Amino acid sequence: MVIPKFRMFSSLVLSLGLLVFTASMAFPQDKTSTAGSRSVASGQKMKIKGVVTRRDSDTFTVRDATGADTIVRLDDRTSVKTKGGFLRSGTNYAQTQILRGLNLEVEGTGNGTDLLATKIRFNESDMRVAHAVESRAAPLEERATNTETKLTQVEQNAQRLSGQLDELAAVANTAKGGARAAQDTADRAVAGVNATNERISALDDYEPQTVAAVNFKVNSAILSPDSKSKLDELATKALNAKGYVLEVSGYADATGSIDRNRMLSQRRADAVIRYMVENHQIPLRRIITPYGYGETNPVADNTTRDGRAQNRRVEVKLLVNKGLTQPSPTVSSGSGQ
Repeated sequence: MVIPKFRMFSSLVLSLGLLVFTASMAFPQDKTSTAGSRSVASGQKMKIKGVVTRRDSDTFTVRDATGADTIVRLDDRTSVKTKGGFLRSGTNYAQTQILRGLNLEVEGTGNGTDLLATKIRFNESDMRVAHAVESRAAPLEERATNTETKLTQVEQNAQRLSGQLDELAAVANTAKGGARAAQDTADRAVAGVNATNERISALDDYEPQTVAAVNFKVNSAILSPDSKSKLDELATKALNAKGYVLEVSGYADATGSIDRNRMLSQRRADAVIRYMVENHQIPLRRIITPYGYGETNPVADNTTRDGRAQNRRVEVKLLVNKGLTQPSPTVSSGSGQ
């Protein structure tokens, strides 16, 4: 029986997603493992092939077929492109498109510790797989981290509640009147535990708090002063929020070819991401992988000038985790007469 191509692709994405998720859980983002790591001597030229296992703002880690990890550093001169075919060159990509799970080749020169990349090449198919892996692995990591934090809080609350219940039991043994107060407090403790369980269940549930749309001129991915002002306001709200992520979607009007509009919308989304990271220090882990939708999902009529102007846009959604924004359960002790 022949397995359809999309099922094979889905299986591959799921497998790579589990690999990236497992690797990230084994090596937390705030610690660097030295086991199997490779240092590159200053001035040494090197070419490596492997899979991206970690991504930071200016560096990423590549694991080759031998299991050795190499830290690759990026700068403004690093060329990021797809591999070209017969009589054609590859497509240029922004450095933000280097994601975990991407199979690539890196050429560069050592700086004594890391590999300073001059050329990065990969296949279009590997890029699509990496996008799918990142979209599945990032929420799993966020969910696991939040769940671990909440479980720790639940254990601490349980210990405090246990101590309170022990005190109430002692009061009940010395006076019948204390039994009612103990029961009331126990009921409130159960309600607190139930509320905590509800918060844990809501850890995977996000709700939009703010949506901002910034528009662009024809064939342009440059942010206008008005667009920057809107992004400044949104960044302020995001940095004051708890448990937030940003969803960035780029769009174009219907003029031009479909492929060109898709690339233009991706450049617009990348421009917004770069502005938020460089001007407001928004962590990359707080940004869902940006995507350019091209001329799809128009908000206005593409046959009119005003409609096309509205469709040349990037939508930025501030999403807040319900489980982290709900108030923490409290247990209040009743007063005796």
